[in-house]
Amino acid sequence: MLHSPEIETAARSARGNPLQAVGAAGGVSGPLAQGREFVWTDADFSRVQALIYQRAGINLHEGKHAMVYSRLSRRLRETGHTSFRDYLAWLETHDGAEWQEFVNALTTNLTAFFREQHHFEIFANHLRSRPTGIPWRVWCSAASTGEEPYSIVMTALETLGANAPFKLVASDIDSRVLATAAQGVYRLEALKGLSQSHLQRFFLRGKGGNSGLVRAKPELTKAIEFISVNLIRDDWPFREPFDVVFCRNVMIYFDAPTQRRVLERIHKVLKPGGMLFVGHAENFSESRDLFTLRGKTVYERR
Repeated sequence: MLHSPEIETAARSARGNPLQAVGAAGGVSGPLAQGREFVWTDADFSRVQALIYQRAGINLHEGKHAMVYSRLSRRLRETGHTSFRDYLAWLETHDGAEWQEFVNALTTNLTAFFREQHHFEIFANHLRSRPTGIPWRVWCSAASTGEEPYSIVMTALETLGANAPFKLVASDIDSRVLATAAQGVYRLEALKGLSQSHLQRFFLRGKGGNSGLVRAKPELTKAIEFISVNLIRDDWPFREPFDVVFCRNVMIYFDAPTQRRVLERIHKVLKPGGMLFVGHAENFSESRDLFTLRGKTVYERR
């Protein structure tokens, strides 16, 4: 959210909207309107809000004018459009690759290795709850650039052993970050939160022209299947249920009805008693008919 989609498009909303509508055409004024390359109106923002909600379930708040303008301006340049009005009208009448670029532009992927450490401790204890040799099937629904899925696999390998039957499906709505995740290449400074034992066991350091880079070892990558999944669509490609689902810091960008629909679908793809890990700001106590709280932002499927 899927980010993945963890998808994080509006994690720190600005207070209020610095843009003020003027005139019947919906123009804008104020400091953010000065010196802009393209005309940007409240009507343009409203269209973007509707389109990203339809495509990705993301509920863009009014404080996101500047962010949306900045990110979609790049799409106007890439596609050769001279106004948001023309770009959005063109987008609405086409069903090609630009829709994916539109979604990619409006998703932010804030992630880190072993983010929310307590989850991985609970996950490790859950892995120990079953006899050895029983297969595990886990879904990371907001893979972002890969830090979360690799953290999940490292935890599993350390807990179950190198030859344990463990499979992780890692998905995201953003095609670009998913490609980065599949490559498994990172700058060394991005791994500063990892222990030396993690670095030595699970990553290869680059040499020469690749100095300062690290690559995930095959021991990690072979346990992961990277696929594209849009959480708000009903075409999830899963045929077997999961033992565990990580869906962290994604649904804070959905409205309540969308959250409920996604939770119902997760409930369907989780085994009874399966565990759901969510983000630190997410609370689904209103869905007690689906999940029971078992720890800090950890739920069990009913």
